[in-house]
Amino acid sequence: MKYIHDYREGDYCRGVYLCRTKQVLTAKTGKTYYSLILQDKTGTVDAKVFDINSGIEEFDAMDYIDVTGQVSSFQGNIQWKLARIRKCSEGEYNIEDYMITSKYNRDEMYAELMNMMTCIKNIYLRQLIDMFFVQNKEFIERFKKHSAAKSVHHGFIGGLLQHTLGVVRICNYLSDCYPIIDKELLMTAALFHDVGKMTELAEFPASDYTDEGQLLGHIFIGAELVGAATRRIPSFPAKLASELKHCILAHHGELEFGSPKKPAIIEAYVLNMADNTDAKIQIFTEVFDASDGKMDWLGFNRMLDSNIRQTYGTKHNG
Repeated sequence: MKYIHDYREGDYCRGVYLCRTKQVLTAKTGKTYYSLILQDKTGTVDAKVFDINSGIEEFDAMDYIDVTGQVSSFQGNIQWKLARIRKCSEGEYNIEDYMITSKYNRDEMYAELMNMMTCIKNIYLRQLIDMFFVQNKEFIERFKKHSAAKSVHHGFIGGLLQHTLGVVRICNYLSDCYPIIDKELLMTAALFHDVGKMTELAEFPASDYTDEGQLLGHIFIGAELVGAATRRIPSFPAKLASELKHCILAHHGELEFGSPKKPAIIEAYVLNMADNTDAKIQIFTEVFDASDGKMDWLGFNRMLDSNIRQTYGTKHNG
């Protein structure tokens, strides 16, 4: 099959792709059209069906569909205009061709993450880490495979591991720069800060919010998981447990960004900065990867709240 990443403006597109989302919309003229997001393991693409006719068979979101059409661009972004769609039957596709995966080796990332955790000497934090990240093989495998988001950043297999490693790296650096920071508390909080996403988000191909994710959210779920675990560790200091849970609860920084609490200790503040930094840089990375090497302005990005452009250095040296 030809992958989404390999298509260029002017190409004729044909193949089987996962229909990630489907919206039935109405144009200003009053005509109904479909707005789709198609996916394979190289990424996603915006697709439109402006002429809904007999060549467009019935299909729903999360179906695998055989499409034909033309690759064009709209406001600087690639867009497919589809003329024919057929819903595929099981056996016509290989699921692994549609699983967007981290570009980095997951085993190597996990080994680096665990190596960075060797700085933890506190016996209680060490037991907490080992309980999940050393002894619990099922947890480890799920953590290594899980996505970190539905669509905003790190929304791919291995995304949670990649994001966690990025945050831990930043926290490790900042805690070495500023001795005022309790490094062991910060590093443990960074390791656990997004574990709630393993419950909040369903696994591929759904990759959507679960009922618990909708009702509770990953911040509460993660803090509750850590709290329950600390209570199973004999004599775990209550103050340390509260500080660790606070870091998780406050890691989005602001109430309007979903944090039940704003950072009250320096470790929570640093974790918020590290989490935000890694997320924003990944958003830039994903936009640049999808830009097909264009040097002009790439349009307004809602998550970055800015019209963005790739610089000469990032294009030629990245």
